[in-house]
Amino acid sequence: MPTLPAGVTVAVAQLRADVAARQAQLRVTNGSDAPVTVGEVRVDDPRFAEPATRVFADRVSTIPAGGTVDIRIQLPAADCTAPDEGEGVAVLELVSDSGSAEATASAPDLLGFVADMHVRDCVLERVTDAATLAFTAFEPSPPGEPAVLELTVTPTDDGAATVVGVEGTNLLSFAGIPPEEDLYPLALEVRPGDAAVVVVDLPLVPFRCDPHAVQEDKRGTLFDVRVDLDGAEGEFELFVGEEMRGDILSWVADWCGFGN
Repeated sequence: MPTLPAGVTVAVAQLRADVAARQAQLRVTNGSDAPVTVGEVRVDDPRFAEPATRVFADRVSTIPAGGTVDIRIQLPAADCTAPDEGEGVAVLELVSDSGSAEATASAPDLLGFVADMHVRDCVLERVTDAATLAFTAFEPSPPGEPAVLELTVTPTDDGAATVVGVEGTNLLSFAGIPPEEDLYPLALEVRPGDAAVVVVDLPLVPFRCDPHAVQEDKRGTLFDVRVDLDGAEGEFELFVGEEMRGDILSWVADWCGFGN
């Protein structure tokens, strides 16, 4: 397969706003002296079970000479049989007046996020052998009092894990946790044969009350869950979901008195 025109390079990067949606950017830089038009794209990486492809299919991006364009891609599930380290290969459809043709290029990870994501995804895969975890409800509170974020742990009867605790975010913390700590401890053990669903009420409070923290929020409702798997600690990310995210951000605004 042909390579990209001389001077055209690609890389992958992930912005804070991409994390919850499990997306990333294929960054195409045109160092040539002519515009380049790109149609379909995919990134083949052994750490993913399938190729990463455009979020918005059938779009075309034109990168002017000397310019850079980020093409949003959707990241697939992890392949946990692959090692954490590696590098992807990008395949781009180059479009011109005479038609289109595919070209390939290595796609280095500018921030090293893929390796970190692979580690977390594979921790989650092992956890789900023992239980599924989800944020299932949110109950707002008056200013000065903690809200309740409900975490539901449902055993799957196929493995063992200990949910060590849930970490606070850049926007949210937990009542009763010292400022120098960021983990709400749970020490919840799940073992084969367990059948009872466990519901934990997490006492949520804002970590900060500056308005721009809410207005510019990207990761404030994406929590790290710390677990222990056969003596080895790991973490994975758990998102509250878009609807609950909106409810939580509205509560933070009310709790902090932004409208006063």
